[in-house]
Parts: sequence; C-alpha cells; structure tokens
Amino acid sequence: MVVRVIESKEDKITTADLIDELKKNSKVDYCGAIFSFEGFVRGKEENMNLQKLILTTSDKEKTKSEIEKIVENAKIKYNVAEISVVHYIGEFYTGDLLFLVAVLGYHRDESYKALKEVIETVKFDVDFKKEEISDEGTKVILAGG
Repeated sequence: MVVRVIESKEDKITTADLIDELKKNSKVDYCGAIFSFEGFVRGKEENMNLQKLILTTSDKEKTKSEIEKIVENAKIKYNVAEISVVHYIGEFYTGDLLFLVAVLGYHRDESYKALKEVIETVKFDVDFKKEEISDEGTKVILAGG
C-alpha cells in the first residue's frame, strides 16, 4: 500500500507513477484491472472564479493514518490486490493535482467499487480544511465538502 500526504511544493507524484508501481506488484499476474482517479483544482464554479485554493490538515501523520485505514478497509471489502493514494496539501491553482487514487484488482467491478469508496470516504471523512479564494471572497470548507 502506498499512501502519501505531500506538501504541494514537494516532488510531484503522478497517476502514471502510481500505475507503474502497481504493475510491479507481485499479484499483478492474477489481476485484470487498474482503475485510477485524478482530482484537480477546478477554476470556475457557478458565480465563482477561483484565484487559488489552500488545503490544510491539522495533523499530517494522523491524516495519513486515516487514509491508510480507509485503503485497508476497501482492500478487504472489495478483495483487490492493492490501492495507492496520494493527497497533496498546500497552495494550489487551477489544474493543479490534489488527490490521486489507483486500484489494482482481480476484476473490474470490485476494482471500480473500491476506487469509488476510497474517493468518497477520503472526501467526507478525513479532516481537511479547504479555503477557496476567489474574486467574491474566501469560502472555507471543512471535511465533507
């Protein structure tokens, strides 16, 4: 399992990096699916033009541990070979990567379900604070937003 919580100014890990690592997994010969997800900064929403986004967490190690538990639960629940997650924190602009997930699975259905569960559970259950700074002001969103 690869779970990383990385400052935006640190080295970048891409979805391709995660997939390359999954393909080196000892169980890959038994697998038939890799699903991946890239969450990135949206620059426009209804009535908002984003200038920048600041994503923080009060405790980076606790956040990493919470994501590891989510990943382990999804691996067991959906019987997939491996799941890798990278979540960036810091200051971001339109198009910047925020959240990467890749799942190596034996079958596509279980792999897709595991991917979706990790995405949704991290979004709603992990303690992040998101500040959207736009022409209209600053909007603060806590976990679940």
